Amino acid sequence: MTVGGTLCGCSTARQSATADPAVARRAIVQVLTTQTAAWNRGDIPGFMEGYWKSDSLVFIGRKGPTYGWQPTLANYQKNYPDATAMGQLDFSGLRVTLVAPTAAQVVGRWHLARPAALGDLQGYFLLVLRQVEGKWVVVADHTNSSQ
Repeated sequence: MTVGGTLCGCSTARQSATADPAVARRAIVQVLTTQTAAWNRGDIPGFMEGYWKSDSLVFIGRKGPTYGWQPTLANYQKNYPDATAMGQLDFSGLRVTLVAPTAAQVVGRWHLARPAALGDLQGYFLLVLRQVEGKWVVVADHTNSSQ
């Protein structure tokens, strides 16, 4: 799937363009900050609030693509059954690029600090976000692990 295909797939949602690119970038970073806070308190449903609640959401991980908000939530809950397994999430090296007034991509690094028995996890991600009904949400997430 191409980024262009993902962006076009959301065109039926009501759009609300942000006039100022700096405002858009801050709003996008705030989505990730809010997700991090939810993750770090063990709140996967809260973390998922940053994702588009649609069957068209796509998450690409080590097992391939998952389509839809609910299956993505279920995968997170299966892979991270409790706060210990979730660890403490940190994003770094964020590079936010607006590709249109209502579309952006974010490249960054993620790190989960976990107890020694479980081991830390880390990797990189590419997110595609859209402004849907005035709210920035992740519509596509390609995350890898360097473990």
